[in-house]
Amino acid sequence: MKIAVPIHQGKFSAHFGGAEAFVLYAVDETSRTIGERRLERPPEHGRGVYPMWLRQLGTTVVLAGGMGPRAVSILQQHGIEVVLGVDGEEPDSLVRGYLEGTLVSTQQVCHEHGYHDCGHDNGDHGRGGCHDQ
Repeated sequence: MKIAVPIHQGKFSAHFGGAEAFVLYAVDETSRTIGERRLERPPEHGRGVYPMWLRQLGTTVVLAGGMGPRAVSILQQHGIEVVLGVDGEEPDSLVRGYLEGTLVSTQQVCHEHGYHDCGHDNGDHGRGGCHDQ
C-alpha cells in the first residue's frame, strides 16, 4: 500500500491541487506499519495532472482535505482510495490515524473550481480549502 499526503511548507495541505509536494508512505499491509517515507514534487499544475502522476507513482490511498469531483473520479477510476475532509498538520499523524482506523474524515467533495471559491480560503493556498485538480 502506498499512501499520498499533500503538503505545503512542511505541513498537511488541505488544498490537494495547491500542494507543493506530497509525502508518499510505503505501508506494510499485513502489519499496517509505515516503512519508507519519500517526498515527491509534483509536475506543473494542471487539470487532472496530479491524479495521473500519483497513479504512476503507485499510490493506492490519498488523504486530502478538499478535492473536486473530477480529481476524485480520476483517482477512483484508477483504483485509488480517496479519503476527504481530513484535517491536521502532521502528515505522519494522519497516516497513523488512517492505519489505526481513527482518522476523522467528512468525505465531502468540493464543488467549486478554484482556490478561493470554496469558502475556506485563508490566504496561503496551503490550508483549509479545496481545488479541483
